[in-house]
Amino acid sequence: MESKRVTPTLITYRVHLEQSSYGIVEADLAEVRSQEGESIENLLRRFKRKVQTEDIIKEVKRHSYYLKPGEKKRVKQALAQKRARKKFRTSTDDRR
Repeated sequence: MESKRVTPTLITYRVHLEQSSYGIVEADLAEVRSQEGESIENLLRRFKRKVQTEDIIKEVKRHSYYLKPGEKKRVKQALAQKRARKKFRTSTDDRR
């Protein structure tokens, strides 16, 4: 199968951050420009890799809903306990 070559293209990942009295605030989080003679498949592959390495999806999910300060504290403590259990588990496995 022959892949098509495209003219210079720009892929941008825009995200709606918040709505204020000034209007909707948006930001460009990832941007990939096509190189000379690059196929769409390679361009999308580079774009996906960039989005993944910059943890953009994780950040968008984290800001998709509001957490009260107390809830945020409980989540943070639960993650710390989970990391501690994992660290303890891996350190006991090394002794064997």
